[in-house]
Amino acid sequence: MNSNQLPENEYSSFNATYIKALDNVHLIEELEISLHDFIKFVQNIPMDKFDYRYAKGKWTIKEIIQHIIDAERIFGYRALRISRNDQTPLPGFEENEYVENTNANSRSIQELLTEFSAVRHSNLLLFKSLSSEQLTRMGMASNQPISVRALGFLMIGHLKHHQRVFEERYL
Repeated sequence: MNSNQLPENEYSSFNATYIKALDNVHLIEELEISLHDFIKFVQNIPMDKFDYRYAKGKWTIKEIIQHIIDAERIFGYRALRISRNDQTPLPGFEENEYVENTNANSRSIQELLTEFSAVRHSNLLLFKSLSSEQLTRMGMASNQPISVRALGFLMIGHLKHHQRVFEERYL
């Protein structure tokens, strides 16, 4: 399935920011391609930029990468629960509190990229294992309806959003 085929009733207006910014990408292919593109992109960032903040109170590149990892884990957990027909409403998460409670800035960039790769590979394998029916299942996350496949596109769009932020504000 391609991102432009995803019905708008499968995700919230908040998530539309990430999903509609995608350029007609195929879900499974782009989960893999964006992983490799992001790692290559980050590896080309000058070393002195990883701890840089473009303004007081803003996250460093390392903190943003940790945020991407945390969000990816949460999106994957939601996809697993909903794909298994678990109708339990899933809570949101406070991204600022999550970042405040990491040690991202004391980690190496390679550690962060290795962790991101492991999480994305795990999610890629999950999405590859799902049937068409499981991908279209709907659930509630952050008090909003969302489908399993929309969560996959959200992973891609969220990653690409932060890569654009790096380009525009950090580099």
